Amino acid sequence: MRLSSMADYAVVMMIAAARHCGGARVNAVQLAEETGLPAPTVQKLVSRLSAAGLLKSVRGAHGGFKLARPAAAITLADIVEAVEGPIALAACMETGPDKGRADCALEPACSLRPHWPLVNQTLRGALAGVPLTQLAAPVPAQAPATGIPA
Repeated sequence: MRLSSMADYAVVMMIAAARHCGGARVNAVQLAEETGLPAPTVQKLVSRLSAAGLLKSVRGAHGGFKLARPAAAITLADIVEAVEGPIALAACMETGPDKGRADCALEPACSLRPHWPLVNQTLRGALAGVPLTQLAAPVPAQAPATGIPA
């Protein structure tokens, strides 16, 4: 599985928004500068993430956006699904109004298809186990490798 660029950018953007959590609202221009993402991409993602209930937008002179709920209550699965839709590894398992069924020659006799829901549920569970707070936390520096066995 590989995330699309938009899902990857959404995660980067949500990490930046989480770092502002508890402070002033941040606007799309500030977030674009902070993340290095193009402003139109940030605006598009703000719209998707707001529609998914992950960001709360406020218009006006002191407007901007902030996390719609605590960072600890937002997971990597939430962010990916806000941009990509339901997590499904196989095209035949994708559902929704904009997802078509894949033309798979094996579909009539596929012995794997009944097992994909379990695989998708397991993958989603793994992503749901990664809270935004963990992604936004600084990564501890590791000691340089000395080449000397321990």
